[in-house]
Amino acid sequence: MKALIYHGPGQKSLDEHAKPQIVDAGDAIIRVSHTTICGTDLHILKGDVPTCVPGRVLGHEGVGIVEEVGAAVVTFKPGDHVLISCITACGRCDYCRRGMYSHCTTGGWILGNTIDGTQAEFVRIPHADTSLHPIPAGADEEALVMLSDILPTGFECGVLNGKVQPGGSVAIVGAGPIGLAALLTAGFYSPAQVIMIDLDPNRLATAERFGATLTLDTNHVDPVAAVKETTEGRGADTVIEAVGIPATFELCQELVAPGGVIANIGVHGEKADIHLEKLWSQNISITTRLVDTVSTPMLLKTVVSAKLDPSQLITHRFSLNDILDAYDTFGRAAATQALKVLITP
Repeated sequence: MKALIYHGPGQKSLDEHAKPQIVDAGDAIIRVSHTTICGTDLHILKGDVPTCVPGRVLGHEGVGIVEEVGAAVVTFKPGDHVLISCITACGRCDYCRRGMYSHCTTGGWILGNTIDGTQAEFVRIPHADTSLHPIPAGADEEALVMLSDILPTGFECGVLNGKVQPGGSVAIVGAGPIGLAALLTAGFYSPAQVIMIDLDPNRLATAERFGATLTLDTNHVDPVAAVKETTEGRGADTVIEAVGIPATFELCQELVAPGGVIANIGVHGEKADIHLEKLWSQNISITTRLVDTVSTPMLLKTVVSAKLDPSQLITHRFSLNDILDAYDTFGRAAATQALKVLITP
């Protein structure tokens, strides 16, 4: 089969690769229908994720059709259309029983990280019964690719951890796909203000279309002064970090109101300072989380019922043969106006 292979920092290629086989009785082999590229894949290519070693097939998002199942798989059969979760969960270990699937002792975020991933024609999914979701007949499978990772990540790590409340104020730093996913799902809780902060005018315009009440271009305005002005001097009740660099994490500390929450989503490859000399007396909570995908069944229902439309995030489409062009397009988002790129083997 063809697959996108990681060869070390800054190096990747589309190669011929052995088709995956059933290894354990709980495995399923999925023929990939659609996949995509995540910002985390770019972090891997920067060398920020040392657990991903050269030779790995990248990718942890997608939808597909069950090709083969192991002897212990009872929920799925060949021919079923399925949503692939970016998090693999056994459902039995202590972490899984606590709903922390991301820390599953035999799973977690392993696809495209410690085992081969979805940017290929086929992928092996361990713990298939608890790591795949059935796709209802007639559902928009392209849109459902967004439920593999970015929608549950924005919702769980940003909105839930950030304790977004009705009537509250939310500032999201970073208007990329994850920040926009947080914006879309924050609407479940009817905050009075959702302020989107970025330096890309196109992404800010998209955020405005998605429902942001205020967009701030950091090329032209001081975001701290602007957020304070629009919140009567307090700052935002919830501040969501959706970039993953020290400067944006430190900006979040200046934006948060007393008693507020900073919810980190970004993948950080280097240290960022916490300014306790300013925050120690402010009743601030700082949260971190790797998505658990516990919200995926709920989000799936909202998409199927047309209450949420993540297909708005798809801006470009490529075949698997053109995945290197897809990476180039996604990596130069400011120039190409890319959000999510859909890749179809």
